[in-house]
Amino acid sequence: MKILIDTGHPAEILFFSHTAKQLEKNGHSVFFVIRAKDCALPIAQNLRLKFVSKGSGSYAIFLKPFYFIRALWVLFANARSIKPDVFLSFASPYAAHVSTLLNKPHITFDDTENAKFGQAFYKPFTNYILSPSCFKPEFGKKHIKFDGYMELCYLHPKYFIPEKNVLESYKININKPYTVIRFVSWHANHDLGHKGITLENKIKAVNEFSKHSQVFITSEGLLPKELESYRLTIPPEHIHHLLAFATLFYGESATMASESSVLGTPSIYIDNVGRGYTTEQEKKYNIVFNFTESLEDQTNSIQKGIEILKIGKQEFLERKDQILKDKIDVTAFMVWFIENYPESARIMEENPDYQYNFR
Repeated sequence: MKILIDTGHPAEILFFSHTAKQLEKNGHSVFFVIRAKDCALPIAQNLRLKFVSKGSGSYAIFLKPFYFIRALWVLFANARSIKPDVFLSFASPYAAHVSTLLNKPHITFDDTENAKFGQAFYKPFTNYILSPSCFKPEFGKKHIKFDGYMELCYLHPKYFIPEKNVLESYKININKPYTVIRFVSWHANHDLGHKGITLENKIKAVNEFSKHSQVFITSEGLLPKELESYRLTIPPEHIHHLLAFATLFYGESATMASESSVLGTPSIYIDNVGRGYTTEQEKKYNIVFNFTESLEDQTNSIQKGIEILKIGKQEFLERKDQILKDKIDVTAFMVWFIENYPESARIMEENPDYQYNFR
């Protein structure tokens, strides 16, 4: 079987990486078309994936239609050459449209409730949509939900073991508490209308957390001069080792909050809309704490961070263990679903509990 995977964000490469490797081990051919956004190229190169780039695109709204056309063409041209039997993506309208043009099935994954613009473009042209069970929307008969998180595709203990020695070269003393802070650029389509944490509260959070821990900042954009000394430059392939040994994660990235939670690190996530998975990770596992972007909530989120730093993370490791006990091995499920499609879709429609064979 030939499989073409279209990705638009660095995290999506990680979502599919172990699935791709297992499929290739099973004798299939897997090829990626990636958007060269942020650290996507280094991640794909480090994982030794077979891929081409469809460019990085632009944050300017008036240029987005031009990128859409270019990306569509790159995907179409490569698909005609590769002749895939199936397209995979994470909510990609490009894969949905090209697969339709070539009369091939498109299986997509989605866990982002507020990405309604993209959903409107891919849903009509997609055969099946797979989402975590905590995903709020319902997309009808073509929608299959599984009991897991996308972050478990690459952070499940079967696929990732945190290593302390990886952090030594970055002068990180893991024997002392440390906080990882993430600021995002708010340029994605689903980020329209969001402003995130104010500059004043960014500085306040760093100052307060510094009283109880080391502080390391990763940021998509520029930092004010007051915070630049806290910036940690770490290769993308090592960021999960950093999160695993942290005492606290604080920031504007839903993915990194969820990554931290499945690694046993308590997380504070700031966003007006939130995500179904971070809501579940708070209500069911009490390991992620969601706050809006209101000034009051920003203040409360800093206080919550101080509270966590004072008590430490030991009890959160037990909550992580419960997550792993409850959830399926998403990668194993994905490999089975793809290899046995379309029969796998019929099985899941008739017996959703079949997924629990993949522990």
